[in-house]
Amino acid sequence: MPNPLRSEGEAFRFLLGAVVYFAAIAIAGVINEWAGLVVFIVLTVGVIVWWWRAQRREPHPIEAVAVPHGPDDERRILVIANETVGGDELLTILRDKSAGVNEQVLVVCPALNSPVRTWASDEDGARSAAQERLDASLARLHQDGVQAQGEIGDGDPLQAIEDALRTFGADEIVISTHPVGRSNWLERNVVGAARERFDVPITHVVVDLEADPTVL
Repeated sequence: MPNPLRSEGEAFRFLLGAVVYFAAIAIAGVINEWAGLVVFIVLTVGVIVWWWRAQRREPHPIEAVAVPHGPDDERRILVIANETVGGDELLTILRDKSAGVNEQVLVVCPALNSPVRTWASDEDGARSAAQERLDASLARLHQDGVQAQGEIGDGDPLQAIEDALRTFGADEIVISTHPVGRSNWLERNVVGAARERFDVPITHVVVDLEADPTVL
């Protein structure tokens, strides 16, 4: 059975919906037992219809994204990073991978957001913070002569990768995370899921922000 909850935002909205569902039934039941029954029937039918429609959705694609090939001396690198986007470890890896080739680097910074703000569709603050980190990282790469461009991506890193690959045929993906124990992406097995889902070589870079005070 496919899971209709395909992101943390959807899961959080489902939780809030469940709270409202039971609260509405309880309040109506206190007012009048028949009103409680009517509310229960109406809401339950609504939930069944929603669930039925969710099951009819096409499953989320997991097949590899086709990657067009550029010139022999060109290397197209897709980077996925958020808070660690300006870390020395990541920038060093990108400089090394760009040495001696015609590099094309796309840095995608997912806009991390809290569940409440995601549910309320309030993403301005998250996108603004991500843009500041991205701009600082691109500036350092440009200083080192690395041809890099950047964009803000979906808050779900796997979706951000998929979106980027639709327009940027990467030869390699670099995923940057916090160390184990401080990384939400590692807890969610984002790196492992990406390796299963995308037929593109993936390098995992760990950036310890506590040991790198230069990162914004």
